[in-house]
Amino acid sequence: MNRAIALALALLLFLPRLAGEVSARPMEGVKAADYRARLLQDEILYFVLPDRFDNADPSNDRGGLTGDKLATGFDPTDKAFYHGGDLKGLARRLDYIQRLGVTALWIAPVFKNKAVQGASGQESAGYHGYWITDFTRVDPHFGTNAEFKALVDAAHARGLKVYLDIVVNHTADIIHYRECPMSACEYRSIADYPYTRLKGPNGPPINDGFFGDALQTPENFARLTRPDYAYTPYVSPDERHIKVPDWLNDPIYYHNRGNSLFRGESSTYGDFGGLDDVMTEHPRVIAGMIQIYSEWIDDFGIDGYRIDTAQHVNPAFWRAFVPAILARARAHGIPNFHIFGEVATGDVDVGRLARHTRQDHLPAVLDFAFENATRAAIAGSAPTSILARVYEDDPLYEGGAEAALRLPTFTGNHDGGRFGYFLAHDRPGIGADELLKRDLLAHALIMFGRGVPTIYYGDEQGFAGHGDDQAARQDMFGSTTASYNDQPLIGTIATTATPRFDPAHPLYRAFARMARIRAAHPELRRGITRVRAAGDAPGLFAFSRSIPGQRGETLVAINTSNASITAQVLVDATLTRWSALMGICAPGVAAPASYTITLPALGFAVCTSTGTAQ
Repeated sequence: MNRAIALALALLLFLPRLAGEVSARPMEGVKAADYRARLLQDEILYFVLPDRFDNADPSNDRGGLTGDKLATGFDPTDKAFYHGGDLKGLARRLDYIQRLGVTALWIAPVFKNKAVQGASGQESAGYHGYWITDFTRVDPHFGTNAEFKALVDAAHARGLKVYLDIVVNHTADIIHYRECPMSACEYRSIADYPYTRLKGPNGPPINDGFFGDALQTPENFARLTRPDYAYTPYVSPDERHIKVPDWLNDPIYYHNRGNSLFRGESSTYGDFGGLDDVMTEHPRVIAGMIQIYSEWIDDFGIDGYRIDTAQHVNPAFWRAFVPAILARARAHGIPNFHIFGEVATGDVDVGRLARHTRQDHLPAVLDFAFENATRAAIAGSAPTSILARVYEDDPLYEGGAEAALRLPTFTGNHDGGRFGYFLAHDRPGIGADELLKRDLLAHALIMFGRGVPTIYYGDEQGFAGHGDDQAARQDMFGSTTASYNDQPLIGTIATTATPRFDPAHPLYRAFARMARIRAAHPELRRGITRVRAAGDAPGLFAFSRSIPGQRGETLVAINTSNASITAQVLVDATLTRWSALMGICAPGVAAPASYTITLPALGFAVCTSTGTAQ
């Protein structure tokens, strides 16, 4: 049977509502507005962890649980536990967020999590949202479903979109293995532990007639009845029905092969640090996950999904999931629903990212290649040609350079660390003035370059941090975590010990100004990119943005070196008159096609053409 036909039949069997868009439930009280028509490349995202943003309702700090931190997950002095931020806190700061120039909120997962997990002495809490047990309900530490709906409605009333961070690859760590307690099992491959034998090729036959997960039909997967081919999975009696929907509690819907090595086969089939790895090849799982995330669109009218650990899910799943979700969004009058996947990399290999847009058919991915190139060129001392390479590889994405306009670009995040940390790490002893200037350079690149600029909450207040992961998840609302409060912030003498919602902070003001310029000039949002200057050492990097069929261009030039620069930069030969949007720009060209750029050390300029040769 043709696999596409088989997959379609599976979806119809397990999820009849997907047969037509008319099945979607209407959203009462939500009217289509201009924000719905805004193109994906017109957005500026603000990524926030609700637990670390603002605490407007202390009554939910413990999530309705009682006992110590290991029971409730709450300890605001410990960076590994809940600190008290909630959805009401996020809602009351919408004015602060919008004045920054942001057009869309990207919110870390709000779903109910396992409050605490980990081996004895290594426990931590699910404050980040990625250890889901109930996919239908907001975590009580953050609030309620009604409060999430109120947040979305309040954002929409302002013209702000709301994107939700979602997880398909795994759930909380509920399933354990008899052979190795505490989820510390080594990965066991399909070849060494096939589905049809018990504990190895020489074991007794099981799952008779199962032809492997490549044949994604209900008939084939009906023959997969035993999940103990590699390990013997079990669930504690008190957690046998902890997951919602209830079908997620059956170990048959998980790979059960031990911890991922994050390479080869294990990257897709292995448990992510002990988390239960969902068997996304199973038709029941495909249908079930589409159902779950369709209903969040039905019930809340959200505008996009960021997909966690997307590269660890088999491509066929995304080829079914993405069209179904986009269809559901269109049925609700959301034509520009933004879906982008996390494909975390530590290099500038654009091909690795682009593969997931072609093979998985993900509409977009987070631009880790851009982040890594920016760190190398601005926090480090790499030549500016590394930045040029990222832009020049845009044709690799499915849809080419046009598709690259929809890639979220960023300078740091909650996993890898903040850009301020990169600067301090890569440039030991860096002074406060240089720290601020290099931070501004990096953010100028995301605000004026192609892609969808993404600000990580707190970066506009100079958050830097001591490292990655938990060390990069500071509190905005006044922290009692010592390792947060002892770190110097960029552009201020204040610390995280007091609330950091200061619209006068130099980075906040600079980001807001950049956002206004970007909003006022369509070429900075929708224009094609031409690299105009790059070199084999730190120094000048320049590119222009222009809209095909329209006369004119805007030139963006940055100086990554500690020396001033004057250089000639190629521009359209018909453009003779120029003006400054930011920085200092010459009013005219030196000669046709040759424009003089003068930049101070670590400076940048945004120059736009205002006239042509007669």
